[in-house]
Amino acid sequence: MEENIFASHEQIIGALVYSLIFLVLVTLGLILFFYYSRKKIIEKEVEKVNIKLDHQKKILQTTINVQEKERNRIAQDLHDAISSKLNVVSLTTNVLLDDESINIEQKEALNHILDITTRTLESARKIAHELMPPILDKFGLKVALEELFEEFTSNTSIKINHAIDTLEHLNKSNELHVFRIAQELINNALTHGKADQLEMELKKNKLGFELIFKDNGVGFDITEHKKKSGIGLQNIKSRVAILNGQLFVESSKKTGSIFTINCHSYGY
Repeated sequence: MEENIFASHEQIIGALVYSLIFLVLVTLGLILFFYYSRKKIIEKEVEKVNIKLDHQKKILQTTINVQEKERNRIAQDLHDAISSKLNVVSLTTNVLLDDESINIEQKEALNHILDITTRTLESARKIAHELMPPILDKFGLKVALEELFEEFTSNTSIKINHAIDTLEHLNKSNELHVFRIAQELINNALTHGKADQLEMELKKNKLGFELIFKDNGVGFDITEHKKKSGIGLQNIKSRVAILNGQLFVESSKKTGSIFTINCHSYGY
């Protein structure tokens, strides 16, 4: 009798043990199921976000490409249509000035026309150059940036200290993005920041390159900058995004600003 009771207890304990093992296995199975299900959901969400970011980047790229094509068209029109006609006016005026039969008043009027034409030609050349710098395509980013600095500092009190590395593997499209970023940073510092001393460093590293820009201007409120950026800063952010980079801004009122841009291997 006792043996039967003992055997019955063993069976009950065995059944409980197996039931417990079964419950543990079911619980583990459910945990693993929910874990991998959740992981799949997260992966899908991340994939959706990446697709959205890629789509936004393509829209940015397309928008900027359209802008650059329009700049190129305007620059070409300035050169072909306006500058060529102004050159004809200038040549004609010089021919008339060589005519000894004209009086002093007429000479003064012609010299005035020649002076206006010359200054207008120079302005048209500068605008066309800013819209589409030919030196960038011919000699590369380093030379184009150095010429840009020279244009801003020649015959002015503005000082630009710079150290520019040659980025050998940067393609032409991304060279133009970096050039436009530098152009926009300088314009913003001078126009809005009222700066007269600028520093720019462009250095390559293992991941890509880093651009550091500093000015001694009036600075601005970072909080307001995050809430609302001007067109210039929006253009900089768009180009940095296309270069697969990150933009960091440090600024406060009356202390100037520092812009740091880290761009990774996308541009190479």
